[in-house]
Amino acid sequence: MFRLYNTLTRKTEEFKPINPDHVGIYTCGPTVYREVHIGNFRTYIGADILRRVLMYNDYRVIHIKNITDVGHMRRIEETDVQIDPVIEEALREGKTPSQIAERFTKLFLEDEKKLNILPATVYPKATDHIKEMIEIIKILLKKGYAYDVDGTVYFDVKKFKNYGKLSGNTLGKMDNLLKAVRISLETDKKDSADFALWKKAENDRFMKWDSPFGEGFPGWHIECSAMSIKYLGDTFDIHTGGEDLIFPHNEDEIAQSEGATGRKFAKYWVHGGYLLVDNEKMSRSKGNVYTISDFEKKGLDPLSFRYLTFTVHYRARMNFTFKALEGAQTALNHLREIALGFDNPKIGCAEYEERFLKAINDDLDMPKALSIVWELVKSDYPDSAKAQSLFKFDKVLGLELERSKELLKKKEDPIPDEILKLVKEREELRRKKRYHLADQIRHRIKKLGYEIGDKKDGITEIKSVKSQKS
Repeated sequence: MFRLYNTLTRKTEEFKPINPDHVGIYTCGPTVYREVHIGNFRTYIGADILRRVLMYNDYRVIHIKNITDVGHMRRIEETDVQIDPVIEEALREGKTPSQIAERFTKLFLEDEKKLNILPATVYPKATDHIKEMIEIIKILLKKGYAYDVDGTVYFDVKKFKNYGKLSGNTLGKMDNLLKAVRISLETDKKDSADFALWKKAENDRFMKWDSPFGEGFPGWHIECSAMSIKYLGDTFDIHTGGEDLIFPHNEDEIAQSEGATGRKFAKYWVHGGYLLVDNEKMSRSKGNVYTISDFEKKGLDPLSFRYLTFTVHYRARMNFTFKALEGAQTALNHLREIALGFDNPKIGCAEYEERFLKAINDDLDMPKALSIVWELVKSDYPDSAKAQSLFKFDKVLGLELERSKELLKKKEDPIPDEILKLVKEREELRRKKRYHLADQIRHRIKKLGYEIGDKKDGITEIKSVKSQKS
C-alpha cells in the first residue's frame, strides 16, 4: 500500500488513482531566464522519486512539467517595480525573449539529465498555450468569478467560497490573508487579495497577445491551470511543487481551475521542503545560490547531489553545505565500488526488498530506504543476490549503479580547472560571435591534451586526447 502526505488534507493517505490504468502528475517547472538553482532541483528530484516509486509499484505515469517562458512577474524591492525576468534578461543580453527561453530551457534539460531525472512525458511551454488560458478566463468572466478593468482581468477571490483550503489563508481569516499576499502595485482591483488572470500590455512590451479583453499577457497562475487541464484533464491525481508555491500560486490555481470547471482540480498535493545553504536562505546578494555547473567546476558529480537529497525527508527543510556534498560524493563512490564487485545478478534478497518497498511506500521515506541499501550491501547474502536487489532498488534511486565502472573511471580522470576555465571563455566568445578568438582558445585547449565538440543543443563536450588514444 502506497501512502502519501497530502497538503490539501494535511494527513498521510493511501494513494488511490482516479483511473486504474495510469497516474497523472503535474509539476510546476522552471521560469527559464537563468540557470536553475539547486533549491529547485531538490524539488524536481523529489517529483522524480515520486514518479519512480509509482512505476516501482507498477503504475503507468503521465508526467507534465511546464516551462514558464512568460508571465512570471518578479518584484524588485529597491524600485517597487514588477518585471518579467525573461524579458529583462533579453534586454540585458540584446536578444529576444524566445532566444533567452530556448537557451535556458536547454540548460535545464541538460541539468535534469545529469541528475538522472526521468524526462517528463510533455514539457509544455506557456507561450504555446495562450489560447487555452484565454478560454479559461472567458469562462471565469461568464460565471462571475472574474472582472475586467480596462483590459486587465482579475479573479474575484471572495466569489470562490473555498479559497484558502490548501494554504489555510481562508477568507474567514482575511487579516492573515492580506499579510500573506504581497502588497500589489495594482490600484484598480476590488480587493487586495484578487489576482490577475490577464494583464494589459504596455505599448512597447515585447511579449503580448490579442485577446477578447485586449492586447496583453497571461498571469503566472493561469498558465499552470491551462496546461495541466489540457494534458491531464479537469481532475488529475497529483500536483507537485516546492512549499514556497503553496501560497499564492497553488492556491490560486485551485480557485481559478475549480471555478472554471466546477470540479476538483488535483486529488493529492505534494510539496517539498525548502533548501537552505549554510543555514541561510539562498540569495544572489549573499552569493550562496548554486547550480549544477558550480558542482562540476569543483569536480563534483551531480549525482552526489541527488544522493544527498535522499538523506533528508522530502518534506523536511534541508541544509546544503559543500562539506555535506563532498561526503555524499564519497558515499556514492563507495557504493559504486561495492557494486563493481557484483557480477551476474540472480535471485534477490526478499527480506531487504520487502523492507525497501515498505520504506518508499511510506510517504517516500528515502532516508530509511537509503539505510536499507547500505544494510543490504554489507550483509552476508551472496554477491549475486545483493546485486539483483541493489540494481532493482536503483530503479528508484536513479544513481546509475550498473554503470559504476564507467562513472568511477570518469572520476579518476577529472577535467582540470584550467581546461574548464578556457572552455567557459570560449563559450562566452561564441555567444558574442567572436568566432576567431574562440577558435584560438580551441587550439590552446588541444595543445593541453583535450578536444572539444559542440553539440546541437548548445552543450560543449570535452574529451581527453590521451584517453581517446588509449
